[in-house]
Amino acid sequence: MDRICVYCGSRPGNDPAFLAAAESFGRLLADRGVGLVYGGGDVGMMGAVADSALTAGGEVFGVIPEALFEREVAHEELTELAVVDSMHTRKRRMAELADGFVALPGGFGTLEELVEMLTWAQLGFHTDPCGLLNVAGYYDGLVSFFDVQVEAGFVEPAHRELLTVTDDPAELLARFEAYDSPVSERVVDESEI
Repeated sequence: MDRICVYCGSRPGNDPAFLAAAESFGRLLADRGVGLVYGGGDVGMMGAVADSALTAGGEVFGVIPEALFEREVAHEELTELAVVDSMHTRKRRMAELADGFVALPGGFGTLEELVEMLTWAQLGFHTDPCGLLNVAGYYDGLVSFFDVQVEAGFVEPAHRELLTVTDDPAELLARFEAYDSPVSERVVDESEI
């Protein structure tokens, strides 16, 4: 696994455990020689994960849309920073750069980005692992809801297995290394949507 895309908040959150987890995860990626792909910001959780990876000697690739370049205060000291034309282009470029996708605590954007990657995996657009680093139980309610979706018949049990959930960053990376997607073929071709 060469690079992992991390989705997380542009804010630090209220629990100090959130920033500590972002810093720890950035260091862990760098220590393992895994590059970080993220949204390119220098603030909140985004800035913390990038700064810690850089300080530990890791490679960090940021992708930020022009409209957020100033608002999210783009990080100027990355291995590479791509400024793109739209959020859609940002998400696609981040996906192209990464071999796996992890959500740390964050807001609506974090959730939307992770769920899009899960949807792409479900449709067979990629076979890379997707995970939640469930810091301080932040995602407990969401994980329960995903299980409700299975019970209600809206998500197949095999598709629920597309998401790895743990509060242990080292375990998450180990499970990513051993990951074998339960989806083996594309449902539709990307050009059809």
